[in-house]
This record gives sequence, C-alpha cells and structure tokens, in this order.
Amino acid sequence: MFAPLAWFKQGLPAQRLTPTRILFLGYSLIIGIGSGLLLLPFATTGDGISWVDAVFTATSATSITGLIVLDTPHDFTLFGQCVILGLIQIGGIGYMTIAALFVIILGRRIGMQERLLLQEALNVMSPEGILRFVLQVVKVTFIVEGIGAALFALRFWEDFEPAYAVYYGIFHSISAFNNAGFTLFSTSLENYQLDVALNSVAMILIIAGGIGFLVYDNVVGVIQKRHLRLSVHTKMVLSVTAVLIVMGTLIVLLFEHANTRTLGMLSWPEKVMVAGFQAVSGRTAGFGTVDASLLTDSTLYFVVLLMFIGGSPGSTGGGIKTTTFGTIVMALWTTMRGYRDVMVFHRRIPADIVAKAFYLAGLAIVLVSVATLILEFVEEQGFLDTLFEVISAAATVGMSTGDGASRSLSASFSDGGKLLIALLMLIGRVGPLAISIAIVGGYQHARYRYAEEKVVIG
Repeated sequence: MFAPLAWFKQGLPAQRLTPTRILFLGYSLIIGIGSGLLLLPFATTGDGISWVDAVFTATSATSITGLIVLDTPHDFTLFGQCVILGLIQIGGIGYMTIAALFVIILGRRIGMQERLLLQEALNVMSPEGILRFVLQVVKVTFIVEGIGAALFALRFWEDFEPAYAVYYGIFHSISAFNNAGFTLFSTSLENYQLDVALNSVAMILIIAGGIGFLVYDNVVGVIQKRHLRLSVHTKMVLSVTAVLIVMGTLIVLLFEHANTRTLGMLSWPEKVMVAGFQAVSGRTAGFGTVDASLLTDSTLYFVVLLMFIGGSPGSTGGGIKTTTFGTIVMALWTTMRGYRDVMVFHRRIPADIVAKAFYLAGLAIVLVSVATLILEFVEEQGFLDTLFEVISAAATVGMSTGDGASRSLSASFSDGGKLLIALLMLIGRVGPLAISIAIVGGYQHARYRYAEEKVVIG
C-alpha cells in the first residue's frame, strides 16, 4: 500500500477517495513539505522568506512551472536550491511513480486501487502493464537527464570551477527535461543566447520531456515488436509537435526580425536559432534567451497560444496538450468538409474523445479568463502581461514578462494574487479536466435519454 493512500484513507470516506482527489491531495502534501523546508533559516541567504513566497516557490517547483518571486541563485542557499531541484524531480516524474518504484524495489505487491491511481497519475489508458510502464518512465528519465547533465557540465566547465560545472549541469538538465524553467542564473539563459551547444542541448531536453512517456513506450514497443505499429496517439503527438516548432519559429521570426531589442541586431542564422528556442521553450519550459518584456505584443500573444496548447499527455509539459489541440483542429476540418466522423491517420476518433477535447479546451478558457479578470482588477499590471502570467501558470510554463528585475511578474502581486497564481499552477499540474471530475465525482451515465430537439446555431 502506498503511504499517501493509506494516510488519506484514514481521513476521508472511502467513496470520496477517488484517484484524482488522492493525486491532488498528494501534490498538496508535497508542496506543504517543500514549503516547510524552504522556510528553514538555512534554506535562504537573507532573513528568511514569507510563508506565501515559500508556498509559491514550492508550488512552482512541484508543478514544474518555473515562475519565481525570489531570485533562485541569490536568495536561496545550496540547501534551498536542492530542495527546489528535488521538488522539480518529484513533480516531473510524479510522486506516485517514485512511490511505485520503491514498492517494486521492496518486492511488495501493488493492488488494483494503486494501479488505478498510477493510471491516473501517468495519464495512461489502462492499468494493464502499468508496472512495466513505471520502470520505463524511470529508466528514460534518468538516462536522458544523465546524458543532458554530462553535456551541460562540459559546457559549463569553460565558465565555472569543476564542482560548480557539474552541479550546474545536473540542475539545468533536470530542469530542462522536466520542462521546469528554473535556472541558476538571474537572467535565465540570456547570457547564452548565441551559444549553439547549450541551446541545442536545452531544446533537445525540452522536446524530449514534452513528447510524453506514452510515445517512448509505443516507439520502443514497435522496435521490440511488442506493438505492431505506431499508434494514432504517437503519430499525432509527433506531427503536432513538429508543426508547432516549425510554425512557431517562423512566426516568432516574422514578428521579431526587425525588433532591435530582441532579434533585430542578430544575423539571420542567429535569428533562426533564437526564434527556434523561443518557440520550443515558450510552449512548455519557460527558459528564456530573450527578455520576454521586450517582445512585441504580437509575439507575446502568439506565445500565449503556444503555452495554451502546451506539451503532450503523459509528459512533463502542461497546457491542454498537443493531442487535444490536434483533435479539435481535425474535428473542425472534418465538420467543414461535411463529415460526421473525425478521422486522423485513417482512423476514426471516438465521439466521446472529441467531446472531451472540446470540454477540456472550454474549461481551460473559462479558468484563465476568470483568473485574468480577477488579477487584472486587483493587481492592475496591464491586461496582456496579466494574461501572459495566468496562462504561463495554468499551463505550467513559467515564462513571464517580469517585474522589472530578475523575477516573474507575480513578484509584484499581493499575497492573494500570488496564492491565486500558485493555485493555477497546481491545477495545471494535476489537470483542469481531472480537477473538474474530482469536484463533481466522475462521469455520470444516465439510464434514460430525453426527446431530441434542434436549436439554431450561428
């Protein structure tokens, strides 16, 4: 039995203890523990931090977002930075995955309820083969992070002492693969804007983390002949991801190529690299090689759209997910062409999946709209900047137009505003769809249907 599940069972009626609620409570517990550790005197360099800032930072790390109200390299000690790094790793790989790994190592049996919880946490379609999938997740994570850490360390070796180079390599590899966006530099990665090696490693790690473990499992399964072919899910994830990266790069180039404060003074090869990094990192990770406050309004709004789409299911990225976006686009396209069914790669997408995609997108729009209205009314930081911050939090991206220093715009918010952003980050990590199901208690299947009557649309 998993410890969190056992603890929650003691305090809640069994019928109310759904997997989604356990997931939400589990992340809340981890955030609480992380906040307590960050409040310790030796976690910060000054006179300590407020409990609101501790909760915000712990939530940002656990939800792998990257919004900051304190300067990570200067306001936190090595201990505090390691706490943040640990929360990023737990949040990225999933605390239930780590718990399952320990249970497997100890040779204990995992029951059906725990398998269902893992299914919810890892966003897989079936609890069948879940333990093999858990091991695959852990193996892929540490192999990719290890390679990334080595490559980063080699690059940082030129600028720092060996011990610092290794530490910086580990920190930034974990942060990049988990799409967290935390860095040990006050200006993110702006000082490495034209560093081809560092940019390349960071982008590969970000993309690898944002594709999702379901894709890895399917690809490996095809190679090992466990699966006959690539699934529609895998094809859609890879296709949408590629389109978003290419189109994102071209559109950022279009909007920023003449902006002398960002890309205007660079050569064309440099412009392409910087624009490509913005398109990749701006969708899921939140690292910056350009000060976001200097971007044109057109670019900021386009990045808002990229953040809203986010990564892929079962990945370390947030947003409504690439498959949701792809399903909605194909549904609109097939409807325009007069087809009743949504078809992708010569397969028909079930109607309930299509409905769920529209429901998730609609729910996310309502969530960010309400939060933006509240924060703009209370904080008065400017509509586009506030919208950018809200989407960045809800999609767990971490990019921000900033507070004028080295911190996110949220640093300028009141305590109430910071807590609202923290709540958005937590909802973004667990998923707005999962949260709504947890609130209403799951899908209800009616035993009867009312008479049908048409309404006028358009």
